[in-house]
Amino acid sequence: MAKRIGIYPGTFDPITLGHMDIIERGAKLVDELIIGVTTNIAKSPMFDDDERIAMVEREVAGIKSQSIRVVGFNSLLMDFAQQMGAGIVIRGIRGVTDFEYEYQLTGMNRQLNDQIETVFLMADVELQPIASRLVKEIAFYGGPIGKFVTPAVRADVEARVQKLGPRGG
Repeated sequence: MAKRIGIYPGTFDPITLGHMDIIERGAKLVDELIIGVTTNIAKSPMFDDDERIAMVEREVAGIKSQSIRVVGFNSLLMDFAQQMGAGIVIRGIRGVTDFEYEYQLTGMNRQLNDQIETVFLMADVELQPIASRLVKEIAFYGGPIGKFVTPAVRADVEARVQKLGPRGG
């Protein structure tokens, strides 16, 4: 039987408890889960590629599954998935807005490679409101982010905010 390899792609800027939930649950669905850390050209990241890869590696190190690895990529997702030998792309869904975007993205990806399936995992109800973009915004305005990220990620984000300079009054 062929090894089931899945890709969980994202910018992870920063990695949140919502991402960790999807990683832990997604790892149970495949023999190997590759967390693909990429840069979205439509976003301006707080952390560079190497910092985000290191952050994700540190955060997933505590997950009991031995079948998780972190790989950076800068290409089309379907090209990366094929290069990694993956047959599944795992995507997290927080709500209807995510679904509409992911539905369109999945349709485009199927046009590029119809041999790779996309699996949607609903975010845990308590984690649904968490978005990296909102975590950064809260942090820049001096708000508490400890409910949304691990203590190590909170320290990373707070240090970066201090370096870049907080916003607001």
